[in-house]
Amino acid sequence: MLNNKVSKAVRLAFAFGAASTAAFSANTFAAEGDEQVERIEVTGSSIKRTDLEGALPIDVISAADIAKTGVTSVPDLIATLPSMQGFTTAGESVGGGGGGIQSASLRNLGAEYTLVLLNGRRMPSSDSGGTINLNNIPLAAIKRVEILKDGASALYGSDAIAGVINFILKDDVQETTISARYDKPQDTSSSSFSITTGFGDLSSDGFNVLASLSYEEQDSLRSVDRDYAKTGFINFEHGGEQYLAAAGSVNAIPANAYAVYNTRDDAGNFIYQKDEDTNEYILDADGNKKHVTATHSFNPYAKNNNGTCHETSAPSGTACQFDYTSTLQIQPESERTAFFLSGIAEINDTTEAYSSFSYTDFAMISRVAPYPTGPFTLPTESDVVQKNVIPHLPENVLTDLTRVDARWRTLPGGNRTTEYNTVSNHFVAGLRGEINEWAYDVAVTAGDTKNEETRITGFPLEKEFLALASSGKVDIFDAPENLSDEQRQMVADTMFSGLWQTTDTSMLAFESKLSGALADIDAGTVYLGVGFDYRQSEYSLTNGAGQNAEIVLFEAAGTEFDLERDGYGAFAEIIVPVLENLEVTGSLRYDNIGGITDSQRTGNQNVSDDVDDTTYKISASYRPTDELLVRASYGTGFKAPTMRQIGAPRLEFGVSSAAYDCNALLGATNHPLKQYCNPEKIQYDMYREGNVELSPEESEQYSVGFVWAGDSGTSFGIDYWNIEMTNEVRRLEPNQIWFDSATYADKFVSKIDRGTGDTTVAIVRSAQNVGKSNTSGIDWHFDLTNELSFGTLKTSFQGTYLIENRSLKVGTTDEWDTSLGQVGPDEQVAFRNIITVTNTLTHGDFTHSLNIRARSGYRDAAAGVAFRVSKADDVSEVVDGNLIQRQVPVYTLFDYRLGYAYGDNANLTFGVKNLLDRNPPVSFNGDAGHQVGYDPRYSDAYGRTFYVQADYTF
Repeated sequence: MLNNKVSKAVRLAFAFGAASTAAFSANTFAAEGDEQVERIEVTGSSIKRTDLEGALPIDVISAADIAKTGVTSVPDLIATLPSMQGFTTAGESVGGGGGGIQSASLRNLGAEYTLVLLNGRRMPSSDSGGTINLNNIPLAAIKRVEILKDGASALYGSDAIAGVINFILKDDVQETTISARYDKPQDTSSSSFSITTGFGDLSSDGFNVLASLSYEEQDSLRSVDRDYAKTGFINFEHGGEQYLAAAGSVNAIPANAYAVYNTRDDAGNFIYQKDEDTNEYILDADGNKKHVTATHSFNPYAKNNNGTCHETSAPSGTACQFDYTSTLQIQPESERTAFFLSGIAEINDTTEAYSSFSYTDFAMISRVAPYPTGPFTLPTESDVVQKNVIPHLPENVLTDLTRVDARWRTLPGGNRTTEYNTVSNHFVAGLRGEINEWAYDVAVTAGDTKNEETRITGFPLEKEFLALASSGKVDIFDAPENLSDEQRQMVADTMFSGLWQTTDTSMLAFESKLSGALADIDAGTVYLGVGFDYRQSEYSLTNGAGQNAEIVLFEAAGTEFDLERDGYGAFAEIIVPVLENLEVTGSLRYDNIGGITDSQRTGNQNVSDDVDDTTYKISASYRPTDELLVRASYGTGFKAPTMRQIGAPRLEFGVSSAAYDCNALLGATNHPLKQYCNPEKIQYDMYREGNVELSPEESEQYSVGFVWAGDSGTSFGIDYWNIEMTNEVRRLEPNQIWFDSATYADKFVSKIDRGTGDTTVAIVRSAQNVGKSNTSGIDWHFDLTNELSFGTLKTSFQGTYLIENRSLKVGTTDEWDTSLGQVGPDEQVAFRNIITVTNTLTHGDFTHSLNIRARSGYRDAAAGVAFRVSKADDVSEVVDGNLIQRQVPVYTLFDYRLGYAYGDNANLTFGVKNLLDRNPPVSFNGDAGHQVGYDPRYSDAYGRTFYVQADYTF
């Protein structure tokens, strides 16, 4: 039993949201008299203590709290927390950069700055750095979640600048619990099943073994099943005028044609290319002068139909753009199987051994728009060109015609369908106990994650597809509905299927720590904690055979690499009671992060040097009364760039989500590559690469706040926090590069188009130190308990208010970029206000929960960034969409849950998520993926969802 002092501290901790009862250990020692007192370890501290006098800004979410939210996965749970912004969502795997990963991010700093722990231990990252794929954590096995909303680099290491999330899994279970759930939104569904069992009572038997198995599946959701997502051609009103915003692609079906011809001057003489510096003629490989060419673009189907594009397309200059949004599955399907096994055994009265193993197999299938071929050349003498292109060419074009290109959408071949299959293993074994009332913990952690990207269908084989298109057996200029089943099958038969690439991450860590009472002074007990950890990490990317053979249409093989590094750190933490009600905590840590080696490309030679730093943190808690806690902290942080940020080679990374007018943007700065711009507004290829010149990131942060907790279940708290980072590492977003081509001139590169042999433009999103960033805000909460005549009503208000969120523009000392309350240059939104309200009414065997989540409105991206904007009643009348910038309204969701306890062993639950069936608000931001007209990162795509759940324990 805990003594009265500890029991009170535990109660206050939960009321304050200040400290958790993390890792209640069976370790005990003799206190005064015969009473046994448990030592408690708090997330954010290395010291096990018999009280919780040290206060930290920690949120504790119990399994019961999780159930009341109605969520079905760990990523969904994280998304409900006001302090979380800037994380990766499932919708971003639909044509975005998600890649089957979902993450957590505190303070809008990014996932790589939020340390995610499993039972207090690190997990293998998904990106060679600190980002953890939350899909690898089973919700059914969670006992509670502890969220430290304060920088903790001085204790945990370099990736805890924003804070720590510690998922504590169930332990010491002697019963068996079976749970089943079914969710039903319109046009899709999901279901889950779990069983948890255990045997052995640690207190009486001296051991416990626990096992948990869970299975979840989520069906996909198609764009055509939701009115707000079914088309990329959006009618809207602005300033009293009706407009059409069209987000399409010139890779269209029916195909667009591009007739390339040699140009002549007014006298009828050919015009040849000259070097701008020497004014000499440029010669080709045969020594002939190179012609200056031009392109005549049009859509043959529209030419044959009085200038009207096919119903799946809209005008785009002289061509037509395809409504690819109508073909999407806007939310991917997924399947997760998870297994967790843990064991703990007493060796003697002061020592116990423990071990745990978790296994997760998570598969996500993403279906994006059918393959865009890009420009490819057709034989001029072929029937398909003679029939569809030649009759529509002006005489001057026909006379000097050099070739005919086409852009098509392989709709008959189906959606580009990719499966991301992630298998994760996490193993921990250790000893913990006490020696002369000093608690120690020594453990080894090993983990690995393998992610296989398998292309199921929708990616055309280059040789087979080009032969089919050139033969005319499938007329790419004809309407898709005119293609026969046999012709559709011909296209489908040219699609690639197989493993595309594999990424492997692994981690091996050794950790040890020791803590105990150092001395007793007048004000209380001085505690000391010390620790050491050593980690080895590896990240590799391996291509599938199909990628290495470069058999998919115009796709080049990426460079394989295998990166490794190790590192170690040591820390010390001391807690000093200055007065009976004033406590000061100080921590100091030294980290050495080893240089990176690449065994695949450099033969284990270092591609970077070791980096090291010493960080510290000091915090204080003051309790002038039993009800009031005042707290403050100041600390520094240090983060080494990830292995990929430093050592990854240049790799293709798809195309930009938005289309860009290259001629206008590069022409405005007279960029030397402007001559290679496409005449139309199109999506451009992108690369990613590492940067060996990166410097470590550093941070300074502080917080101050108070919490008041009354005896009636009422509490109120406010914390102000401020984080300043220097040498921040980020990958520039496409909008940042394209719309500031003067600053980022070196990020534009030339690329040979494999379809035509022409030189075109691409951008490189390299990692780089972007300078300084400032982020500050206020966390607040208000909890109230009302005892009613028929039951108990508990209400909790919780929110985060961002005051500042900005970063210096590269190359400047006084120009700042911000996404606060608007779509910023990084194509994301930092929400000013995020608020949640939870109401729980308990009466008898019934529990009612009504949860409310709200995000503040924001200024949208200009419509012209990703859309072609025209008058609604005359699509040929194009307007400047960059002058149209709308306000996205406040977005609020209501969820309801009814729980019924049937006897002592059974629980039945009925719930409705998104009770009011709120659709995502209209947004013209085009960065998150292929979804158009709304932002899947900030809204619920499913709509009203009913669910039922049953739990039985025996």
